[in-house]
Amino acid sequence: MSAELKQNAATGAPASCWKPYPAYRDSGVEWMGKVPEHWEVKKLKWVSNLIYGSSLSNDQRIEGKVPVYGSNGIIGYHNQAISKKPCIIIGRKGSFGKINYSNIECFPIDTTYYIDETATKNDLLWLLYVLYTLNLDSLSKDSAVPGLSREDAYDKVIFVPPISEQRAISLYLDDRTQKIDSLIEKKQKMIELLKEERAAVINQAVPKGLDPDAQMKDSGIEWLGEVPEHWKISKLKYVVKGKLEYGANESAELEDINLPRYIRITDFGADGKLKDDTFKSLPFEIAKDYILQKGDILFARSGATVGKTFQFKSYQGIACFAGYLIKASPDENRVLSDYLYLFTKSNVYENWKNNVFIQATIQNIGADKYNYLQITTPSIEEQKSIVQFIESESAKIDSAVSIIEKELLLLQEYRTALISEVVTGKIDVREAT
Repeated sequence: MSAELKQNAATGAPASCWKPYPAYRDSGVEWMGKVPEHWEVKKLKWVSNLIYGSSLSNDQRIEGKVPVYGSNGIIGYHNQAISKKPCIIIGRKGSFGKINYSNIECFPIDTTYYIDETATKNDLLWLLYVLYTLNLDSLSKDSAVPGLSREDAYDKVIFVPPISEQRAISLYLDDRTQKIDSLIEKKQKMIELLKEERAAVINQAVPKGLDPDAQMKDSGIEWLGEVPEHWKISKLKYVVKGKLEYGANESAELEDINLPRYIRITDFGADGKLKDDTFKSLPFEIAKDYILQKGDILFARSGATVGKTFQFKSYQGIACFAGYLIKASPDENRVLSDYLYLFTKSNVYENWKNNVFIQATIQNIGADKYNYLQITTPSIEEQKSIVQFIESESAKIDSAVSIIEKELLLLQEYRTALISEVVTGKIDVREAT
């Protein structure tokens, strides 16, 4: 991480201004190293009690302003609290080890532990930062129902400074992490704006073309709007080779990389690629009737991802597809696979999906509906130009996003390291607040 980034992320002063404590002693814990000589070394159980949350089903909740916490954060509201304020909430089951913090009284349910002023004599905000460093989410021993054992948590060893120093540490870290979090938020907003810019490029170029002076005509289709006057509009069934095809209705059990990959809706990644951690395969004798070819487009036909698409590339090896997907093989004399795929990433395609859903009681798009998807089809040469333009602009945006994502990673790593350095006494912040 650059010195400039560190300076922005922390106090405005360079890291060289930080100083260690004047004297240290051996902590007695080999992997924890030395501790400031006036600090204590204790197990968590001697520092705080972990209180079990209480059962509160949905039908027991009464409308109110008290946040109800599950293991992964706020899950609703109630009219009565069981904790004091502030309160630390720790996931016990489900998202075990996940840590949340409430500035107000709250109701932690029975999938959590919580810590408030009744559970410890120490500074709660200091304790919150200590808990962040304990990796409580790695302590589960129950593979069937992931959970955090209270005894395992209690056995964690921590360094405990005097209460006045705890408050100095919590004030210091609260200030610095807020500054870092503000920077992280700005970087995340920049990424969102760049993604919106990429979407805007597609939404302009695919349904409207690249010539801003082109004569436009009313398409006669409400969800499509105006299109360039010289463009055609074609139904999907007329620009594909053969018929739209459904995939194999087989269970996904094998994970043999030497067999054809079995692509399902759950394999679609957000980046247009296949996920690595969901690999399944089918035997050749079953897969042979559903083998994908370069440029095939898969459409999801039901479920939460209905309408989502995936373009198959040859570098992805031999693959077949599942029954909840529909395959379209573009006739590239009429529509380029790249152009058709980009069309399905545009806002007019979203408009079409919404229009289909309005007319149906179940969000399901079968081949009968996809056949009649109306697509703008300029000449092949114009399609090539549009694809090349979008790919060029997307590459610039992707490069900018990649740079910001690296900066985000550095900031997040820096935040984690800063908390660890301070709560373990590597940095003396008593005079920094």
